Amino acid sequence: MTTPTNGSALASQPMIEAIGLSKFYGDFAAVRDITFHIPQGQVVAFLGPNGAGKSTTMKLLTGYLAPSTGMARIAGHDMTNDRIAGSMKLGYLPENGPLYPDMTPRQLLEFFADARGLDAQRKRERIDAVVDLCALKSVIGKAIGKLSKGYRQRVGMAQVLLHEPDVLILDEPTAGLDPNQIRDVRKLLRKLGENKTILLSTHILQEVEAIASRVVFINEGRMVFDGPVDQLATDAMQLDEKFHELSGAEV
Repeated sequence: MTTPTNGSALASQPMIEAIGLSKFYGDFAAVRDITFHIPQGQVVAFLGPNGAGKSTTMKLLTGYLAPSTGMARIAGHDMTNDRIAGSMKLGYLPENGPLYPDMTPRQLLEFFADARGLDAQRKRERIDAVVDLCALKSVIGKAIGKLSKGYRQRVGMAQVLLHEPDVLILDEPTAGLDPNQIRDVRKLLRKLGENKTILLSTHILQEVEAIASRVVFINEGRMVFDGPVDQLATDAMQLDEKFHELSGAEV
């Protein structure tokens, strides 16, 4: 397998590292011996069929789960033994992000800013910045539970970006959104990808072409491809065929 770089001096600095990651539940291996590294400033699509182990791998990388064997590092920090330091560099958006429906977006962002220890001035600056970046001004005072899924996803993204993390790990950030909402999220991700390291799990193959420069593909808990998008396929139809092939399905 080849591991591409973005061609810059920053490419030598790994920001996300999976080193022999495995997670066992009894005799069942959710993931087995996953190894890859992502340099600073690269956007990587994390692909695989349902049940392949993508969400488990992401939880291992973020320190949400402890690996059975292997190691996960974020910005050089071991996420088993140095998770707090690593989490300061990390923004993690699970598929169903932690939102409190009775809170407004402003209340939620204030809550997380306090939890992360931002001082009063920094808190105001960062809330204003993420509200603007995620286009939340029109709903900032409405209860989150009454917002559309697209707006709830924006609130989740704003919370993830609040502390200006260098690394983003995003699990299906456009799942269940309509085409206009998907386009908005893609636009935001392209902007964020200009200066952040992003690992993005998705089932939407068009997003791979639109956002990512590299693909890591896993199937049945094992990594089966790691390389540039154009090495995997040159258009959406080829991506679809390659997805079936790497999943072990008939094309």
